[in-house]
Amino acid sequence: MRKLFTWCFKGRVSPTNRSQSKSQGSMGETMEDPSTCNAENFNSERSHGNMNNSRGSVASNIIVNHDFSRGLDSWHPNCCHAFVVSAEPGRNHAVVTNRKEHWQGLEQDISGKVSAGPTYSVSARVGISGPIQSSAVVMATLKLEFHHSPTTFMFIGKSSVSKDKWETLEGKFQLSTLPDRVIFYLEGPSPGIDLLIESIEIACPSMIRSVDTRAGCFAFGDENIILNPKFEDGLNNWSGRGCKIALHDSMGDGKIMPMSGKFFASATERTQSWNGIQQEISGRVQRKLAYEVTALVRIFGNNVSSSDVRATLWVQTPDSREQYIGIANSQATDKDWVQLQGKFLINASPSKVVVYLEGPPPGTDILLNSLVVKHAEKVPPSPPPVIENPAFGVNIVTNSSLYDGTNQWFPLGSCTLSVQMGSPHILPPMARDSLGAHEPLSGRYILVTNRTQTWMGPAQMITDKLQLYLTYQVSAWVRIGSGASGPQNVNVALSVDNQWVNGGQVEINGDTWHEIAGSFRIEKKPDKVMVYVQGPVSGVDMMLAGLQIFPVDRQARFRHLKRQTDKIRKRDVILKFSGSDSSSLVGTFVKVRQTQNSFPIGACVNRTNIDNEDFVDFFVKHFNWSVFGNELKWYWTEPQQGNLNYKDADDILTLCQNNNIEARGHCIFWEVDDAVQSWVKSLSTDDLRTAVQNRLNGLLTRYKGKFKHYDVNNEMLHGSFYQGRLGKDIRANMFKTANQLDPTATLFVNDYHIEDGCDTRSSPEKYIEQILDLQEQGAPVGGIGIQGHIDSPVGPIVCSALDKLGILGLPIWFTELDVSSINEYIRGDDLEVMLREAFAHPAVEGVMLWGFWELFMSRENSHLVNAEGDVNETGRRLLSLKQEWMSRAHGHIDENGQLEFRGFPGSYEVEIVSVSKKVSKTFVVDKGESPLVVSVNL
Repeated sequence: MRKLFTWCFKGRVSPTNRSQSKSQGSMGETMEDPSTCNAENFNSERSHGNMNNSRGSVASNIIVNHDFSRGLDSWHPNCCHAFVVSAEPGRNHAVVTNRKEHWQGLEQDISGKVSAGPTYSVSARVGISGPIQSSAVVMATLKLEFHHSPTTFMFIGKSSVSKDKWETLEGKFQLSTLPDRVIFYLEGPSPGIDLLIESIEIACPSMIRSVDTRAGCFAFGDENIILNPKFEDGLNNWSGRGCKIALHDSMGDGKIMPMSGKFFASATERTQSWNGIQQEISGRVQRKLAYEVTALVRIFGNNVSSSDVRATLWVQTPDSREQYIGIANSQATDKDWVQLQGKFLINASPSKVVVYLEGPPPGTDILLNSLVVKHAEKVPPSPPPVIENPAFGVNIVTNSSLYDGTNQWFPLGSCTLSVQMGSPHILPPMARDSLGAHEPLSGRYILVTNRTQTWMGPAQMITDKLQLYLTYQVSAWVRIGSGASGPQNVNVALSVDNQWVNGGQVEINGDTWHEIAGSFRIEKKPDKVMVYVQGPVSGVDMMLAGLQIFPVDRQARFRHLKRQTDKIRKRDVILKFSGSDSSSLVGTFVKVRQTQNSFPIGACVNRTNIDNEDFVDFFVKHFNWSVFGNELKWYWTEPQQGNLNYKDADDILTLCQNNNIEARGHCIFWEVDDAVQSWVKSLSTDDLRTAVQNRLNGLLTRYKGKFKHYDVNNEMLHGSFYQGRLGKDIRANMFKTANQLDPTATLFVNDYHIEDGCDTRSSPEKYIEQILDLQEQGAPVGGIGIQGHIDSPVGPIVCSALDKLGILGLPIWFTELDVSSINEYIRGDDLEVMLREAFAHPAVEGVMLWGFWELFMSRENSHLVNAEGDVNETGRRLLSLKQEWMSRAHGHIDENGQLEFRGFPGSYEVEIVSVSKKVSKTFVVDKGESPLVVSVNL
């Protein structure tokens, strides 16, 4: 049985215009355009089919179903008919018939499988059949579609074909820029002549197609896409970016020699930090593929012995948008070669790509010995860590009670340790929340005297007592002696192979005992770990009591949080059924299924992300809120005074609006000095005040009603640029003016390290003090933003901060949540801790992830989706939790015509199943404490 297919494109350009459309390829020629056909238009969405080639295909063939072994799968007749004939076992060919125009033939969409730059070879076995006496010309053609410019056509090759004889058609093509859509097709014989096709191959010479990629032709495995990477061909393919480059076999009187090979290059006469050595790699990189970059670099000259050297990618898209992608940075010196290593991924179809080195101050040369850019190997998923006998809740500090004097303790530095009586007998609250019932503390404490440095204090070695990947909670009572001139920081610290690790901090003001709490985790086997307590200025005594370091039982905490979640998030729902035959409904079976939970779980999006359809698919499917990474910040929307850029923010906002995703406005101002653009810093006081007002007017008037939240002045606990320049009242005035310009938006404060106990500048107490101060000045603070960039989170510590902030009665949001671990399972545990704590706390009204896609996160080892689109264990944990927080119920309608259940707020579908019919209805459950009665009219 033969299947007959017809396919016709919508929106062809007219014949008169086609001759004026120039091909984008360097090896093409202009062709005539086919007339618009009148056949029924089919949906232009294409299925790319199975990308594994069938029998006999070379590995590099980018044509799917090249020999028609799967019928016409992935092929489409262009305004004509087609079918596949099996002439002999295992040998098929396609017949293209009912051709009314010479341009009608068979086509395949090869978008995403070709790139700009490489030369592709085409080989096809073709024939003709029908009322013809001699021969006909068969041609191979590309149709190139662009969003922002006319469609063009590229000639590839042709062959004169005689009737009843197979001929080979060969040709080549090269794309100088990558279109949005590329369609390959065969055409040519006169109307009424059937076109026969036995096989087609399109290959990229000297390259091989990856079995795993979605992008087509690229340098495989260890093949470097950098040309002349070790300068063996001089400086060919290299150029200076705003400076000169030179070739060397040595420098500095022979003191600088290449680390590998015979030569190295220098970027010299640099007058800007962005000047450096570069190479254009257009056409050699593919969108949506991860690339690894490795370089050997050092610096020379200008009396600079050490400087940051960065590898950066400059990308230009077909619509002339420019992007700068940071790849890697390393501290280079004038003494030795150092390795610079990182990864990048391009989301959009690039028309031009340049990789370059930059960074050191002007006058300092950048030296480059070699550069490698290759497709990054896929990193295998990390296995779940094996943790034996974790001994949850057991203190690993020896002689914590001090019954044995100072045994196992030693002074760090020249201070003196002694044991005294008079400390609290109860555990600090956060430790009590983790440990539950616990024997009283001894009341003994270590007194530290003769302190001549801030780092001096009691210490103990704990190397052999730690297990990798366990999260440890730190808890203690601390106090300082008299003589301090102001508040003093006390820190429980760890020295892990001489690297400082923060175990918790507290600010002490006054002669009372304070709780100190924190956490840490070790993920690489250490040689030596020491815990010590430090902090007050020299000359001030310090007291330490009941130091506890114990592994936390996260699963036990999760069980508690599940119960808490059911209590505070769910609502009793009564479905009341009615209808003309409602009396007969008693006993009818009913199924209830939640289709969407209304609790906000959102994610950070950058403009470049939305060029990647895989990113967009995951985003719109799994998140209902968004926040922009940079695109709404002042330094982005007005990098130079008067030069406004709202297009990037508009593009993301349009995506959100089209998918019913709410958006947070982050941020109107940023109080940290380093985040303020140079032109703003250079303004006089009066001009700065005017610029602030213009920023408020411009942003909030443009987007009035479009952002549900605004972070008004970001990180006011950690910066004071605007307050320092314009006075204390400027912060409250920002809130007041924003509220006047857009009364519909909730105005947030937003800061970091609020919830983890590791930064005394941003303790919950100081955050509360700041919020109350703003409110006293009349600032309409409507919400509390906790960023949530956290390491090794411990539930009771996070919950304690939420409890304290909850006293203010304002909604709390985690606005920038991310967690980091080299192990996906541990990272998933961390994420689950934070999401469960948020969802189980009545004051929390939303959570925003600060990204989820690898290479587009502010922290390494924090992603949920790998660069090329694979969801990892951390991502699966998020999806599992979201599924857990979707309610389901079933049962029979009772004698009152009702079905009762308890469920999360959101959208629902109810299905009523009787002998005669099945009826589905939808309803919505809003937040509330009293039972909700929902009428279901049948």
